[in-house]
Amino acid sequence: MNAVASWPGQAEQWLDQRGKGAWIAAMVLGFIFFWPVGLALLAYMIWSKRMFSGCKNARKMKTAKYAFHSSGNSAFDAYKAETLRRLEEEQDAFQEFLKRLREAKDKTEFDQFMEDRARRAPASEPADA
Repeated sequence: MNAVASWPGQAEQWLDQRGKGAWIAAMVLGFIFFWPVGLALLAYMIWSKRMFSGCKNARKMKTAKYAFHSSGNSAFDAYKAETLRRLEEEQDAFQEFLKRLREAKDKTEFDQFMEDRARRAPASEPADA
C-alpha cells in the first residue's frame, strides 16, 4: 500500500527533476492517450504554478541535493549547515527589505497622486456666482 500511495509523489519528483519540458510532454501524451489525464495534468500544472514558474522546485531540489550531501567531514558539514542557515536568514531579511521598499514606494506614489488630485479638484469646480 505504501508503494502505491507514493507513486504519484515519485512521478512528480521525477518530472520536476527533468524540468518544465517533461511536464509538458507528459501533458501532451496524456491528451493523446486519454484526454482526461492530459486535462488533469494541465490543471495541476496551472494550480501548482509549474506552467509559469519554470519549475523552481526542480532547481531547489537539485541545489538541495548537493547542498546537504555529507562530505564525510563533520566539522565542514557543521560549517556548511551554519553558513546555509545564515544565508537563508539573510535572503529572508533581504526579501522583507524589498517588500518594505516596494510598499514605501507605493505609498509615496499614492500620496503624490492624492496631492495632485486635491490640487486639481478646487480648480475644476465651477465658481458659484
